Amino acid sequence: MKNTHTLLTIFFAIFFISAGMVVKTTVDQEPWVVPGKYKKMENPTDPSDKEGLMIAKRLWSKHCKSCHGVKGLGDGSKAAELDTPSGDFSTKAFQAQSDGELYYKTVEGRGDMPAYDKKIPEEEDRWLLVNFMRTFGE
Repeated sequence: MKNTHTLLTIFFAIFFISAGMVVKTTVDQEPWVVPGKYKKMENPTDPSDKEGLMIAKRLWSKHCKSCHGVKGLGDGSKAAELDTPSGDFSTKAFQAQSDGELYYKTVEGRGDMPAYDKKIPEEEDRWLLVNFMRTFGE
């Protein structure tokens, strides 16, 4: 009888801990609402500009790679430490977002994703990063 009580206690403890983790994960993954003006913004930079892509690659290595990974798969060295997944930028869902949406998320940040309006102060550089993120879908 004592063993049954102990097993039930352990079972319920594991159940409630697991349930709490599922709820937390669900809450953290709420849709990212992007204001309409950003959804319609057009990228003023040329996505085929090789020099621009090299600049963006350096910015990515410095600011983004540790969470999002070398190829944008969400597998960076710090990804496991985050409360929310850092996302897979190669997916159709990610690539279906407008350039303005990606720009907004980069500039404003949310949760584990810091805002980069001050870390990357040049607007052109942030747009170049959007172009670089597009290469992950190829």
